[in-house]
Amino acid sequence: MNHSASKIKCVGLVLTVGSGLSLGKEGPLVHVACCVGNIFPRIFDKYARNEAKKREILSASSAAGVSVAFGAPIGGVLFSLEEVSYYFPYKTMWRSFFCAMVAAISLQLMNPFRTGKLVLFQVEYKRDWHGFELPFFILLGVLGGLYGSFFIHMNIRIAAFRKSTWLKNYGVAEVLVVTLVTALLSFTVMFTRVSAGELVANLFRECEEVEEDFHGLCKSPSMGSVIALLLFSAFLKIVLTIFTFGIRIPAGIFVPSMAIGACVGRALGIAMQLWQEAYPTLWLFSSCKTGQQCVTPGTYAMVGAAAALAGVTRMTVSLTVIMFELTGALSYVLPIMITVMVAKWVGDAFGLEGIYDALIHLNGYPFLDTKEEYSFNATAAQIMTRSEDLEVITATGHTLGSLDELVQNTDVKGYPVVTSYQDMHMVGYAGRAELRYAIDRARNRDGVADSTPCYLSEDLPLLDSAMFVDFRPWTDQTPMTISPRFPMEMVMELFKKMGLRYVLVTRDGQVLGIITKKDLLRHGRDLLRTMEGRL
Repeated sequence: MNHSASKIKCVGLVLTVGSGLSLGKEGPLVHVACCVGNIFPRIFDKYARNEAKKREILSASSAAGVSVAFGAPIGGVLFSLEEVSYYFPYKTMWRSFFCAMVAAISLQLMNPFRTGKLVLFQVEYKRDWHGFELPFFILLGVLGGLYGSFFIHMNIRIAAFRKSTWLKNYGVAEVLVVTLVTALLSFTVMFTRVSAGELVANLFRECEEVEEDFHGLCKSPSMGSVIALLLFSAFLKIVLTIFTFGIRIPAGIFVPSMAIGACVGRALGIAMQLWQEAYPTLWLFSSCKTGQQCVTPGTYAMVGAAAALAGVTRMTVSLTVIMFELTGALSYVLPIMITVMVAKWVGDAFGLEGIYDALIHLNGYPFLDTKEEYSFNATAAQIMTRSEDLEVITATGHTLGSLDELVQNTDVKGYPVVTSYQDMHMVGYAGRAELRYAIDRARNRDGVADSTPCYLSEDLPLLDSAMFVDFRPWTDQTPMTISPRFPMEMVMELFKKMGLRYVLVTRDGQVLGIITKKDLLRHGRDLLRTMEGRL
């Protein structure tokens, strides 16, 4: 998340959205916001050297990104809480709210669509829903959960194929082929000729507020053909999104999923409207007033969009608030809540992972999900990587050349610092990235050579004139340590709540081993496979 990533992401995002591919801008906007949140705090020492405070800034940045993407500042805060942060204290919540508020105000002042709306598909509904519509909202939730499970399964299979075969070497060619196929197929269907955001905006709208009927959504000689075309558009969007999400361009999944759900929802809404108009005296429609429109197809599109997005991402609270902020209709909170929960339950029946969790596991990232329960029934001594298998650094006795060689020839993320290889008494912990930076910085000093001694503890040379390199600023002198008898369930809570990357296992100051995130995840997977084997 550096300068280069943010610049490339911004340029690529503009080109991606403008190309008409079946992708959205919301996910990349969150990434851009986090890039900004990672770059600017480096100016201040308070944040530059404190990883915990950096994570708080990143949580606030993600809230700002969602606020800009959806015009939903409160939804952005809840998104950061539900999906991004594994530790969310009160200070982080306040900062996230402030960042999301400033982002929404900035967007309002810029007025990007020249309509006064924060996002293109922001809409207001004037009619409430009726009790007979609730089962059909639930049906949309079921369809959203099924779609989400199918999409995750197929997209992960394609991503795994892309990662493990010759296709990984032809990223640019893949993008060109997908773009060409998308253009050819989308142009054949009138609903997919426009961008996903514009399609969602037209599907959400009530017929009374539109000046021009969008391809017969409101009035058409054959509404049955419109319904069939909407369903075919949803099918085409599903196929294109499965193959497009994951190629080497900035890609978001929010708007494509919303477009798919909105197509299905609008089709169901039109069918319900035709049914009610054909049989106005049916007992099912007894709550409808004579001579007034009873069913609003746009609300079905909105609920369907929420269902599809919930099925793919498994978001619940934040998604409900985002949809409420988009519509401004408090009366629709209940059907959205019910639909989102049904979509999540149906999706969870086929697999508990959302699309983001599935991609994290596919790529092997060391991420501990706060929503997942872990049961180890073990102690730290049973899980740790033992000291004899570790790469350690002695506090004295190293030269700049020997440290450089150690960093180059090993691929670990860090090194425990000890007094000597014999007693293994802990001095601190030196991260690989910090050592690399300190070594490169030391080489720029006059008089420093490969033979220059290096010190990582207080045992510095007595003579001020002696040439040496002090690595203490780049060494954690007080790393988190635990006893070898510490329960692994408590270790897991430490990693989750404090955002740790490692803990050292010590006894009376002697380093016995280390536990990293990867150790926890590896042991968790082994336990899961063992349990599945027994079943």
